[in-house]
Amino acid sequence: MTNDALTVAVLGPGGVGGLLAALLSRAGHRVVCIAGDETAGRLAADGIEVRSGHFGDFTARVEADTELREPVDVCVIAVKATALDAALERLPAKALGEEGLVVPFLNGVEHPALLRERYGSGQVAPAVIRVESTRIAPGVVEHGSPFAEVDLTAETAPRARVEAFAGALEWAGVRARVEEGESAALWAKMSFLAPFALLTTRYGVPVGDVRTLHREELAALVEETAAVGRACGAATDPATALARYDAFPAATKSSMQRDAEAGRPLELDAIGGALLRAAERTGVPVPVASELVGRLRAIAGA
Repeated sequence: MTNDALTVAVLGPGGVGGLLAALLSRAGHRVVCIAGDETAGRLAADGIEVRSGHFGDFTARVEADTELREPVDVCVIAVKATALDAALERLPAKALGEEGLVVPFLNGVEHPALLRERYGSGQVAPAVIRVESTRIAPGVVEHGSPFAEVDLTAETAPRARVEAFAGALEWAGVRARVEEGESAALWAKMSFLAPFALLTTRYGVPVGDVRTLHREELAALVEETAAVGRACGAATDPATALARYDAFPAATKSSMQRDAEAGRPLELDAIGGALLRAAERTGVPVPVASELVGRLRAIAGA
């Protein structure tokens, strides 16, 4: 991998994957989106339309297929955790090759182990993204946040390759950096995401109402999540997480809340379940999280 144009596969060209695919394509990289028949056909014919106050409104041409059929420099995995097992059937290890970097943008903290088992430790570079971006139709992405920020990790993958991809993202307009610790990066996101996703979904309200109407519960959940993160080796700070909630546009919804509203499967186990399992492993008491996840499981029938 060099700093020149990359070939990037995107497994799951939805809100996050579609935005990154379009930005990378606009910046001159070859992008191949991997999706189901209908979506792949639509993307191949029409490209990806992005509507964004931050990046502008534009349409990017991409290639598309239902399966990865050739080696690539980077494969972004941006599917929901609930669809991961089925989606990985579209990404054969043999097709990926021995040099392809696998960069998952998945919620939760447990997926890296699964991906390393499947593709090898030296190829997996977990990442987190801070963005509000929604697929409103196949090939149409609405980006609502005034930023898109990515933290990449290179704990087991070659740092030079990870940095090359970070450079490609930066050139495309995404703030990107390579973090030293994988656990720190994943738990830094988890400490913000878990309370955000669980509370907006539980009460069916955007973040503005959560931080005002349910402030006490939010603060307690942030404290619990941060404590679990610290027990897992991440320097998570509850005050920083609370400040980020206060800075978010009041109408912002979590992706889990959007899934609940649309009747789609929830990433409850990947987020809430993973939090409870980590708490049990580390001996950290999380009474608020336990009750909240239990209520959501009952509502979802999980």
